[in-house]
Amino acid sequence: MVKKFKVTGIILIISLSIAIIGFAAFFRYAPQIGGIPEGKRLQRMESGDNYKLGKFHNVVSTKMELKSGKMLNVMWEFIKGSDAREPKKIIKVEAFNKEEFTKTDATQVSFAWFGHSSILLKIDGKTLLIDPVFSERASMFSSMGPRRFKYSQIMDVDLLPDLDAVLISHDHYDHLDYKVIKKLTGRVNRFFVPLSVGAHLEKWGVSPDNIVELNWWESVGFEGIKLVFTPSRHFSGRGLNNRFSTLWGSWVIIGAQRKIFFGGDSGYFPGFKMIGDRFGPFDLTFLECGAYNENWSEIHMMPEETVQAHVDLNGTYLMPIHWGKFNLSLHPWKEPIERALIKGKELGVKIVTPKIGATVILDDSLNTTPWWKDYK
Repeated sequence: MVKKFKVTGIILIISLSIAIIGFAAFFRYAPQIGGIPEGKRLQRMESGDNYKLGKFHNVVSTKMELKSGKMLNVMWEFIKGSDAREPKKIIKVEAFNKEEFTKTDATQVSFAWFGHSSILLKIDGKTLLIDPVFSERASMFSSMGPRRFKYSQIMDVDLLPDLDAVLISHDHYDHLDYKVIKKLTGRVNRFFVPLSVGAHLEKWGVSPDNIVELNWWESVGFEGIKLVFTPSRHFSGRGLNNRFSTLWGSWVIIGAQRKIFFGGDSGYFPGFKMIGDRFGPFDLTFLECGAYNENWSEIHMMPEETVQAHVDLNGTYLMPIHWGKFNLSLHPWKEPIERALIKGKELGVKIVTPKIGATVILDDSLNTTPWWKDYK
């Protein structure tokens, strides 16, 4: 009997050791985890004011860690689930019409929203794809992690028109999609990304010559458009131990006549007013409105703060994003836009809520389409 227990114990130890080794190997070698900044890229990171003690830092002090008791409670709430966190039926999106989008007037601004934070933007005749995530899951795993809601049309790179550039706000899985980047390689000549995110793209086959990495407040001209990478209040990381190893931020897009702001992910902070004072007014702002919770309110805005951030930016039209595609928090899936609309009415903000996939032209006729009210 003792001998049997010893053998069983040895088998358990060996099995556990193999599992640990396999787990570590996955996070070290799985391609979707991305690359490691090194060489000249690392030297450039280390020379920046926002990089200290081996990691990037937010403009303002930002608390991210939960106390163990709260963490367990949040984990239980996620496991327990709630019927209200996901739509109960297929969302009938507007099938994206590539020809319609392509023929829009080059002097106008047009865009299409593909759910969450994925935006196709046309300004001054140039087509920019921002934070494209089309995979089934916003996760490092193909069979685990947040799964997209059921749409009547699943967007894919093959459905897109010709692209001039891709913009990325940060490297989280719901903003930087490994499979999408692989498909875009060879189709796009310029990828504009935060500092050190280029290490991921290079590992995935994008030529270094096609990657432009920017630190906060740095700008670059692109075929008549000015792109400025500005701060946000968030964090980064795709693996177990690489949090804060790449930069995160927002984008100011300046055309001949129009200015657009894409906020990426961010908690509310004074940086919005700073950006608004420096680059505003903005004709249109894309601001995150979802995946919030009081326990992590410093890295994701409440809907009311989303509207206030738009005011701080001195924006005309607000397009709430970061909702309608993934279950990433504990709130009902429709709550973000409903709360934002209430606050928008209070502050007199013009909020744009087009159907997912629809081509929208930025003009004075923009209005709210409450498409989500048809779903529970």
